Amino acid sequence: MRLALAQIDPTVGAIDDNLSLILSYIERARRSKCDLVVFPELAVCGYSPLDLFWQSGFVDRMQEAQEEIRKASDGIGVIVGGITSKRHHDGGNTSDPSSVSDGAGTDLFNCALFFADGSLVASIPKLNLPTFDVYSEKRYFTPGPGAQVFTFRGKSIGINVCEDLWADDGPTDAQASLGAEWIINISASPFFIGKGEIRHALASRRARENGISLFYANLVGGQDGVIFDGGSFVTSPSGDLLYQAPYFVEGLFIMDTDRAEAIEPKQQDAIAAARGAIVLGIRDYLRKNGFSQVIIGISGGIDSALVAALAVEALGSDAVSGVFLPSAISSEESRDDAHQLAKNLAIKLVDVPIADLVAASQAAIEGGVSGLAAENLQARIRGMLLMALANQKNALILTTGNKSEVAVGYNTLYGDTVGALAPIADLYKTQVWEMARGMDSIIPQRIIDKPPTAELRPDQKDEDDLPPYEILDAILKELIEENASRDDLIAHGFPKLTVADVLSRYYRSEYKRGQLPPVIKVSPKAFGIGRRVPITHRYRS
Repeated sequence: MRLALAQIDPTVGAIDDNLSLILSYIERARRSKCDLVVFPELAVCGYSPLDLFWQSGFVDRMQEAQEEIRKASDGIGVIVGGITSKRHHDGGNTSDPSSVSDGAGTDLFNCALFFADGSLVASIPKLNLPTFDVYSEKRYFTPGPGAQVFTFRGKSIGINVCEDLWADDGPTDAQASLGAEWIINISASPFFIGKGEIRHALASRRARENGISLFYANLVGGQDGVIFDGGSFVTSPSGDLLYQAPYFVEGLFIMDTDRAEAIEPKQQDAIAAARGAIVLGIRDYLRKNGFSQVIIGISGGIDSALVAALAVEALGSDAVSGVFLPSAISSEESRDDAHQLAKNLAIKLVDVPIADLVAASQAAIEGGVSGLAAENLQARIRGMLLMALANQKNALILTTGNKSEVAVGYNTLYGDTVGALAPIADLYKTQVWEMARGMDSIIPQRIIDKPPTAELRPDQKDEDDLPPYEILDAILKELIEENASRDDLIAHGFPKLTVADVLSRYYRSEYKRGQLPPVIKVSPKAFGIGRRVPITHRYRS
């Protein structure tokens, strides 16, 4: 059989545009003499519309689009992620307006819709609805009734949706026990570093355990801070990889199943994969929100240099503008480094001195401000000017803070936190250096080598205020991504006073994180949509 994996990049809520994209891929598959074309989870509406599901007409328009896909399946099989719904009399809590506005009385099903030869063969609802990390599917969907198997062009096929593959003794095992030779899984599986290898290992195990061929079609593209990396693949009954689509690339990927031979899986480089995710995230955030220009405050430091380089890679030099905003404290070295970076990137960089504005602001406040307030005043003036320039150019600001700074509040609210997107806020400082070293033909070596500084007071260095980044990042990784306690960290050899200092900073900075722009997620636990911690709480572990 000739099968196509349609690894597409839909836009959430753009149902008409997504339909056109899907129909064009069906036609391409038909022209390529494919028997079956497989699209990812929720391809019709994008993943995930969240509360848009409850908007009047949203599900109706989806179902109209799905009917168009059925008509387009003449002479070919099509599996596509969509929605079915069912009204019921047992409406739950219909007395509370909040419940009613969130769909009381209607069950929605996250489905794989299987069309063939102009007919609906089956609607296969997702059985396992995840609620961890970025997922909140039980808020929207009802699980399906059970596993099903179908025959298509002489093959017994089981179809399931994303999380169903991950469940032990789940739909994959049930479908295999019902005689399925192939399992086709349609997914919207978000990226984090190492996720591709995890998927391969899981699919290989499922295939071997059940003696089935496994076809995995994954979404690609950015949705706010969540990145879908594609990487669709096919695994043989012996667990060998038979086909691998590229990561971070949209396309129609075709294989002849009768001729497939085992190939060697390629190990993804962690930092290169994160770079690919961030570049895709920047590009899609701009494109899908109708913007074409970004502005970056370039300080001469490594964080802003890396963000600028990633933005140019995503959008091209013409779409990126830099602003150097020197105060009385800024060094000539910082100015030279900022301008050398701009030259290397072929972007426009303007100098907007802020010393007079800082002085005027000090004079406007009776008695002036001093200490940390005076340092932050500079950052807030920079943020204000960046916002003005962004408004003037109809551009978006890319925020330049990294995960280490964000975790311990080493940033200025309404200063260096202003912006529409935080591209590197899920990279620890040590990862920032690592990624920058891989771009040393673009980022000046002096920027990479010099000690980091916020340059808000004379001779300031980050490590005058913080633990060395190698220690800080190791603590933060355990704290954020592994839920380590104070006792755990101390037991792992971190100094007690350092742990106490980091925890104090981490807990008291929650209100700042609550006001960050979307963070592009590249780790298992990023600040943003997948991390649900109350701003107001008194738990200290």
